Amino acid sequence: MVYFYGEGVQRNLEGILSRGRFAAVDAIGRWMNDKLHYYLDLSTLLYLAFKGIVAEREKGFSLVLEITLRQIYFTGVEALKVVTLVSLALGTIVIVEVGSQMALLGGVQFISTILVVVIIRELGPLLTAIIVIGRSGTAIAAELGNMIVAHELEAIRVMGINPVYFIVTPRIIGVTIAVICLTIYFNAVALLGGFVVSKLILPADLPVFLRELMVSLMVTDLVLAILKSAAFGLLIALTCTYHGLTVRYSSIEVPQVATRGVVSAILSIILFNVLLTLLFYL
Repeated sequence: MVYFYGEGVQRNLEGILSRGRFAAVDAIGRWMNDKLHYYLDLSTLLYLAFKGIVAEREKGFSLVLEITLRQIYFTGVEALKVVTLVSLALGTIVIVEVGSQMALLGGVQFISTILVVVIIRELGPLLTAIIVIGRSGTAIAAELGNMIVAHELEAIRVMGINPVYFIVTPRIIGVTIAVICLTIYFNAVALLGGFVVSKLILPADLPVFLRELMVSLMVTDLVLAILKSAAFGLLIALTCTYHGLTVRYSSIEVPQVATRGVVSAILSIILFNVLLTLLFYL
């Protein structure tokens, strides 16, 4: 009797575990399917945005150029105050920390090399992209969501205008250019401004610092920083515009898609940064 009872319990446990395994496999499959469709949608949107530049370059080019310049101004120029404060604080902290530690260890000549790796290669492009996501990425997703709720895209389509070329393309180009310029500005302020502030704490000479910095700075460092910033700008604009265009019915969805766009953009740039860094060092 005990034997048959134990056998029944064992069969029940096997059934439960089997159903759990099937549920886990099903959940993984659904997640992978959703991600595949998501990246296919992003690729399609990117293709349509750049296709519009070639196919419809004669239709409203001046208006698209004006929207692009406005996006550059909003994303780049209006973010200079925030970028200046963050880069100055970062440069001061990194230079003071690295300078004090290297002075104790007797490796002052490695300060410039560490600064190039930490600021120009890694933190400069990454922090600039995060600032742009917080300011412009949220605004882009919310703006497009509100346009859909107000049926503005339908009106644009009725007038015979391609909404992707008119709305998505200028934002992708404008954000990408702005992020590249902001990254260059961020790195310059972080290194030079941070050095000026750190002179109050560390005994340092500007000509010596600049000479050591130029010796440590390689062309590959600049290429990697620009490549990262261009990819970050493209990912930010593409991700936030895509999520903004997913609004369907009411304004309640707007803050939700803005949040999803920001989170997706941050994850995208971090994963791309890790991948590009691994490829560069390996």
